Amino acid sequence: MPTKPQISACQMGMLMYSTIIITGILLLPSMLAKHAHRDMWLAPIWATFGGLFILLMCYVLHKLYPTQSIIEYSQHIVGRVTGKIIGLIVVLFYLHINSSVIREFGEFMVSAFFPKTPLIMIMISVVLVSALAVRCGVEVLGRCASVFSPIVLILFLLLVLLLIPELKPKYMFPVMENGPRPSLIAAIIPFGGWYGEFLLVAFLFPAIKDKEKGLRWGIATLLAVTFTMVLTNLVTLFLYGDMAEDISFPVMLAARYIEFADFFEHVEALVMAIWILGIFIKISMFFYVAALGTAQLLAIPDYRLLVFPFGLISLPLSMWLAPNLQELSHTIGTEGPFYYMTVQYLVPGLLVCTAFVRKKIQRRSRGAKDENLGDA
Repeated sequence: MPTKPQISACQMGMLMYSTIIITGILLLPSMLAKHAHRDMWLAPIWATFGGLFILLMCYVLHKLYPTQSIIEYSQHIVGRVTGKIIGLIVVLFYLHINSSVIREFGEFMVSAFFPKTPLIMIMISVVLVSALAVRCGVEVLGRCASVFSPIVLILFLLLVLLLIPELKPKYMFPVMENGPRPSLIAAIIPFGGWYGEFLLVAFLFPAIKDKEKGLRWGIATLLAVTFTMVLTNLVTLFLYGDMAEDISFPVMLAARYIEFADFFEHVEALVMAIWILGIFIKISMFFYVAALGTAQLLAIPDYRLLVFPFGLISLPLSMWLAPNLQELSHTIGTEGPFYYMTVQYLVPGLLVCTAFVRKKIQRRSRGAKDENLGDA
């Protein structure tokens, strides 16, 4: 079931930007501060190489199988049975990750804005809206990203500008006081989790109209994600110093520092707007790849039949993941990166290696056949 081209490379980039960055600016700074302290802003820079690796691997596979997603070409590369097993692992992985994101969204909204609203009602609302968008197709998701991603970026930069009077760059020094090791250890978290999400391009590359621009926009998105993460960590460090590691939502708390001309203050609504717009894109993207991947795996002609069932599965799964947000964040920051790397790095890496080995074997066998024909 080849994916028909429906979005531009620019829309793909905006989809990826919102999907990756939205939870990164909210949850990541405190996780990195626990390991890297003053060097927390360096961790996303080291992790960038992980995103570049996945982009290149997915682009190489896309050039070999331009109309197929990772679910489809894995069956051509490693065989039908093994390929289906890999496809099943990828689909279950994204279903699980999506449930985690839904829980993060619900927990943040309850703790920061709606303390009297039941958690399950907030999660049902975002699942329902995302499922409706996914049923409309990737083209609608691309258009939503074209509108929402610039708004998210502008609101985030506005938040940073309003915080400038409160920032203290002295908290940054000394840089690498204990060498690069702390920041490299901290980089494992975004390397395995956030930058690993670039594997989503394995589903989006076949849907791009201007395919020649796919890699270029992928790299541009990677640089934009790194810039945003570095800026977020610097603002968090300049604002809180050594206390950054003890704050669960540093960007949310930072909004309460803003005071301009004695009347413009408490702009938490900016953070809520950034969070809701971005998380809608992220959850929708995970729903899309899980439903599309399952449809391709089972040869179902229309993936939209699976969207609402996946939504019903995601809700109880999100409640079972962890008893609270602190436990969930601890899991994401400790065991999580190694779990994410197993799927997001190992799968495309093995597929590329296997594809090249198979090509070499085929060339040798063709060469041997040509020699035999020449001798005859």
